[in-house]
Amino acid sequence: MSSSTEPVIDANLAVALDALLTEQSVTRAAARLHTSPAAMSRTLARLRRILQDPLLVRAGQTMVPTPRAQALREETAAVVHRLGALLAPGAGVDPAVLRSTFTLQAADLIGAALAPGMLRLAQQEAPRISFRFRAEDLEAGPALRDGRIDLEIGSIDHVDPETRIEELVTLRMAAAVRPGHPLTEGTLTPERLAAADHVVVSRRGRFTGPLDTALAERNLRRRVAVVLPSHMAAMTLAASSDIVCLIPTAPPGAAPSPLTDPATTLGLRLLDIPLPLPPLTIGMAWHPRHAADGGHHWLRNAVRRTLHAPGGSAD
Repeated sequence: MSSSTEPVIDANLAVALDALLTEQSVTRAAARLHTSPAAMSRTLARLRRILQDPLLVRAGQTMVPTPRAQALREETAAVVHRLGALLAPGAGVDPAVLRSTFTLQAADLIGAALAPGMLRLAQQEAPRISFRFRAEDLEAGPALRDGRIDLEIGSIDHVDPETRIEELVTLRMAAAVRPGHPLTEGTLTPERLAAADHVVVSRRGRFTGPLDTALAERNLRRRVAVVLPSHMAAMTLAASSDIVCLIPTAPPGAAPSPLTDPATTLGLRLLDIPLPLPPLTIGMAWHPRHAADGGHHWLRNAVRRTLHAPGGSAD
């Protein structure tokens, strides 16, 4: 009984053939591939046996390609190019050819701030990429692990051993009010701030936060008139009433944060809070299986650029 085996494919032969057909010289091809002329001569002899064609023949002081070699030249170059792309590090992928949909989990304010900038970058660099923003409705650790989301952006409060986390920007909280609000006149004091009606943003329905702790240290207490699960809904309410809404903004001296853009669009005034509040750190988290993926590398860098964050070293 006869048996057949698949031919063994040596990619190095394709690379050598490309060099020989491009240089039309054993010596120059050897220099190009950092090998010796003797080794390249042996490779040429092997290629001649396999292809059953002399490929390069002597013509005076030079070598010229045979018709078969000329026919193979473009195809060989294309094969070597594809091999190079196949074996290149993922981070070197050309964003222009990426075709993917990335799922990002973020609070609505972060999504509203990120989406315009991310779309502009995608249109300029990766026009076949789409984004799906999800509300914070999944437990991020398992969702990243299972691939249900590609990136979590926000205040990262889970610490899973395998999750990669990168801090992006540190912000402070400001009081957002409508134009003409009484708090825009005169000096904003802790007492005046506490006396106003407030909206609290909480997915879990909580009425209190860091501002209440800071007020309590001065024996002050604010009135929370309403709790909403959405920053956008809270800002919309503040724009049409005397409700005070807290939103993150850039610290003094820093570049403006895109997280304040939705408030600016709604015409809200941002007031410095005259109390020491803990800073808010916005970060991103991803599963390490994406660390070397070219598309995901572009995604993470696009988030950094949109949030004006410095390049990270957690890739």
